[in-house]
Amino acid sequence: MPERGLGFRDRDHMLWWLFVGSRGGEMRLRIVELLARGPANANQIAEALGVNYRTVRHHLELLVESGLVMTEGPRYGQLYYLSKDMVESLGRVKEMVKEGRLRWG
Repeated sequence: MPERGLGFRDRDHMLWWLFVGSRGGEMRLRIVELLARGPANANQIAEALGVNYRTVRHHLELLVESGLVMTEGPRYGQLYYLSKDMVESLGRVKEMVKEGRLRWG
């Protein structure tokens, strides 16, 4: 899995930080779960989740930088979709989130 400049020691550490160990993990998981249903642009994601467009863009930038989300098309209306690595990691991410909630409430 590409780790494009985020500097994590391994895949699990990166996944843990993105979805459990940082403040925006829950929002990133909601975005990923939405994209698991199919590609969408940032505005569609923001509307579907009932959150601010800028919030969605911030989290998408991290997910793209980590190689978990891919893009297609020009910046305006750009579509986002899950990378093969994210599709394969989704079950593990959900396990990590569940363990994190049990451990830290």
